[in-house]
Amino acid sequence: MLPTLKEQASRPMNPSINQALRLITLWIAWLLAMLFHVDLGLMPLFHGQSPEIHSHVQEGALPLLFGAMLGYFLLPLIAIVLIAYAATTVGPATRWRPWRRIHFWFSVVYSITNVPHLIADILVPDARLDQIVLMVALTVFGLLINVEAWRWWRQTP
Repeated sequence: MLPTLKEQASRPMNPSINQALRLITLWIAWLLAMLFHVDLGLMPLFHGQSPEIHSHVQEGALPLLFGAMLGYFLLPLIAIVLIAYAATTVGPATRWRPWRRIHFWFSVVYSITNVPHLIADILVPDARLDQIVLMVALTVFGLLINVEAWRWWRQTP
């Protein structure tokens, strides 16, 4: 029988598990799934169809939207770099402890933003199954990032 979450949480963490490596791998998988989500959205272009969706964003607000999306993609890249530095630092690892806490909450915010997007993709009348599958994958990767980020934060340096 599989242990419950409470039983797993009460166990001491295995110091041989490299949470930072797991986090880097999960963030890369998450970013690739995001890119595939965008790429699949544009695939109709290559088959003579329009990928256009009817936007409810006014044209003047588009630069702000594009900037927000740029930030949404760049922040996980920055997180990956900071995780790598934190995991390979020389000296006391305790100085990276605040980053571990920030990273956990950062990952929670990203998971929270994925859930409404998944629901929206499911509720769209002409929803495509490939997009829904990718959003499910993004949500699962996000939840795994949350678990590993929690473990990394709580791990004794």
